Amino acid sequence: MRSLLLLSVLLLAGLAAANDSFAPDRHFSLIDPARLDPAAAERAYARVVDDMAARFATSGEPAAKVYRRWLRTNRRPYLSATHGSRYVNNYVNRPARVYGTLEPGEAMPVGSIIAKDAVSVDSSGAVLPGALALMEKMEAGYDSVARDWRYVLILPDGSIFADSSGANPAGTGYCVDCHATAGDDADHLFLMPPGVARSPHAAP
Repeated sequence: MRSLLLLSVLLLAGLAAANDSFAPDRHFSLIDPARLDPAAAERAYARVVDDMAARFATSGEPAAKVYRRWLRTNRRPYLSATHGSRYVNNYVNRPARVYGTLEPGEAMPVGSIIAKDAVSVDSSGAVLPGALALMEKMEAGYDSVARDWRYVLILPDGSIFADSSGANPAGTGYCVDCHATAGDDADHLFLMPPGVARSPHAAP
């Protein structure tokens, strides 16, 4: 029963379970995602974000309680292929506002936090909440492989699925591997599609 419950929550969050359900290997892709214009994407997000954020806040993770007060760096929710063709939003705390202004090889300041929430919208118009992913820049030496980023993944029910500094650190392995493909010069961060970022900021 516990395995079935975990699998259902993982599917709702958009995570593809590997042989070990606590260490997913990717975000599974929606079979038939909706292609929404900017206004429709914003309306879909508005339908679920208040309830979604309230659930994230129950996780006990401090950033999950306050991330919506931060700067949202995208003009509208945008479709992210790397997050399984879900509509995502990026929020940054004050130290992270320099993102998008760094020279190649520069690192984000210690204490920077980037929060990405997500919603699934299929071609029928059904909107489902997704997960909240957090990246926090830690002190040098925290994890050289991950460029000293701490990763946290919070499920739609508010439970912490994985935390590289806490429970189930192996569950953040695919986050580390994916972001590493952005390269060290980019500090393991991706930019948003052209025209989506609020100038002069860009976010993953």
